[in-house]
Amino acid sequence: MKKYSDSFKSLWTGEIVSEFGGAAGAIINGLLLYELTGSREWMGILWLVYFLPSIVLQGISSPFLNYVVKEKMLRNIQLIRAGAYLLPLIGVWIGTDTVIISGLVILQCILGLLQPIFASLSFSLLPEICTEDELADANGLLDGTLRLMSFLAPGITSLLLLLLPMHWIYGFSAFLFFISFLALSRIPATSREKISAWSRKFWWSEMKEGYRSFFSHPQLLQLTLLSSTVQFAVGATLVLSVPFIRGELGAEAWEYGLFKGAFPIGYVLGMLLLTKLPKNPKTMYIGLMGGGLSFMLLFFVYSVPTAWMCELMGGILFPLFNAQSAAIFQREAPRDRLAQLSAVRLLFFRVTMPIGILFASLPFLTLPIRHVYAGIGFIIVLPGLYYLIASFQLKEPLMPNKKRI
Repeated sequence: MKKYSDSFKSLWTGEIVSEFGGAAGAIINGLLLYELTGSREWMGILWLVYFLPSIVLQGISSPFLNYVVKEKMLRNIQLIRAGAYLLPLIGVWIGTDTVIISGLVILQCILGLLQPIFASLSFSLLPEICTEDELADANGLLDGTLRLMSFLAPGITSLLLLLLPMHWIYGFSAFLFFISFLALSRIPATSREKISAWSRKFWWSEMKEGYRSFFSHPQLLQLTLLSSTVQFAVGATLVLSVPFIRGELGAEAWEYGLFKGAFPIGYVLGMLLLTKLPKNPKTMYIGLMGGGLSFMLLFFVYSVPTAWMCELMGGILFPLFNAQSAAIFQREAPRDRLAQLSAVRLLFFRVTMPIGILFASLPFLTLPIRHVYAGIGFIIVLPGLYYLIASFQLKEPLMPNKKRI
């Protein structure tokens, strides 16, 4: 961490604190709603309220992101999210189920609308607070620690539930988002607000220009599509992992917990491995292929420890692709449109993950779970193999150390 700027350390601190608070809050959302309704349908509605508005906003908000002060917007988002986590707590104090459920729905809607904006702006801010040589390692460090927080949050939240009533965890999450706001406040403003005469015509022309710019950069499109295959697979495994571990392998609940925890632990190890390896196309595409292979190997798995090893392997190898591809995107995208293009990139991710969820949960899909795992692995491995072979023919490095003018 010593080599990074104070601004990056502030962004890193703000993100990991808010990730922990968000993960803890999400656990309590599900527990509280199920306690009130006992309905699986309501659980689905809660996630739809999160995903659908965010996908719509993700598609139409990209022009605005070029015309905001990133640091100020990130801070404001964290304050709004801190306040939103108090809504279910207020509902509990009022004491009616309708108010509590309404607070949960409003909270999920706010989180869904703000998360893509926050992710796009923080992604586009990294090149301004890190040097080009640091980008791959910075992305790996940020991504790895965020996944570690998502792994630690369930266990620590369980301990908190032994000490506090369930609804008080919302106050804990709100406090963590306020801490995130304070950490982000330490980042000096490096981006300048652009004043423009906003109109429907201006917004429409800006949005068309953003998508035109995105599709006019083949490398950015290529990396986004490759990352989208990974998001598709992640969405599918959200549906498949429980029936595979608990049903196919007959594992206990704690064994499933270790299976879910193996990937984020592996991801942290992969982030550390990335700092020791050369940053080039070969290691990047080997990471993509190896991560896809970890899905394919589940086709042959008949023991729980072997399934743990496959998840651990995927966690170790995927950062080699994710961090480097993100760094290339940040470096090669036009700097004046990076926030907008990162929003388009994230839109691809947010669309393909629900598609993966639907694909794995279709009632007429009669393929066995093992075959689905093999299929999503092939979707990742085949293009990875193609680009790995093509990378041996590159005469120039994919990630040149050039200074932008």
